[in-house]
Amino acid sequence: MATIADKTTLDTGTLDVLPMTPAIGAEILNIDLGAPDIGARVPEIRAALLKYGVIFFRDQKLTQEQHIAFARQFGELEIHPATPKDQPNPEVLRIAHGPDSRGIENNWHSDVTWRECPSLGSILLAREVPECGGDTLFANMHLAYERLSEQMKRFCEGLTAVHDIARVFAKRLNKAPQDLHDKYPPMRHPVIRTHPETGERAIYVNTGFTSHIEGLSDKESRWLLDHLYATAADVEIQCRFRWCAGSVAFWDNRVCQHLAVSDYFPARRVMERVTVAGDKPYFKA
Repeated sequence: MATIADKTTLDTGTLDVLPMTPAIGAEILNIDLGAPDIGARVPEIRAALLKYGVIFFRDQKLTQEQHIAFARQFGELEIHPATPKDQPNPEVLRIAHGPDSRGIENNWHSDVTWRECPSLGSILLAREVPECGGDTLFANMHLAYERLSEQMKRFCEGLTAVHDIARVFAKRLNKAPQDLHDKYPPMRHPVIRTHPETGERAIYVNTGFTSHIEGLSDKESRWLLDHLYATAADVEIQCRFRWCAGSVAFWDNRVCQHLAVSDYFPARRVMERVTVAGDKPYFKA
């Protein structure tokens, strides 16, 4: 796939785009993702996703089937191991928290980096949200990479990190790590990955799933990971989205990290996510 030398050349066509910050994020106004002809807008929407990293849509009245159909326009869909096996639409991951379950997604991460081919993007639809709170923050990890020193860039570009599903989901799924590893073994990905469509380089380790960096001592690995994790907390590379019922966020997991703020307990927050499969991360020198 040819890469894009300059993202400003991306053509978002007739989309009504409202950028959120100079670094990341844009709202796409006046569009119905459930419209029968939405397929005709997909090239423009994909261009907006690549240009802004995460795009948002308000007032979407999507059924689960429409949600899945829209996501399928961008590629093959994943089925998450946390999805109940008897669920009618297995492509939909329901994320619900309330009085009996405090939200626990408040750490910076990219989705499913424990897969051999982690996701291209996630499409999250808000079904029920608290009166206030429960925002999601997004960080541009290409800009995080660009803010590293030149020496640190060169050092990290030669490193490989291990990503492990058991770090998060062993406890959530009540499984022993080895039981998860039988189906989802730990995966090795470059610490700095090259985006397959834009050619941008981005930091590709995260607090949720990265266990260690190969070739370093435990102390060295932990220090470097903590240093790289902290880059996502730079407010100048972030945007923050306040949800309403019917809001949709579509983010590019190859260049973004996100954090769901768990400040709304015991209010309820119910979200549904459909995830588009991606390809194997690589670093291009």
